[in-house]
Amino acid sequence: MAKKDTGIYRVTELIGVSETSWEEAARSAIETAAKSLRDLRVAEIKKLDVKVENGKVVAYRARVSLSFKYEG
Repeated sequence: MAKKDTGIYRVTELIGVSETSWEEAARSAIETAAKSLRDLRVAEIKKLDVKVENGKVVAYRARVSLSFKYEG
């Protein structure tokens, strides 16, 4: 019999920033969160944007919604 995935999950939003790509920005947010949050389950990219200075893209930003098991 398969184990049921039951419990309570919390969702939090983070913004990752990278000078090279949106993928790196998202990866950075998730990997940084994983250092302090346990049992991360799902990451959803909510928004992608860029920071512009003097008409040039200087940073990629990814807004990431993360869910993790709540043990409160």
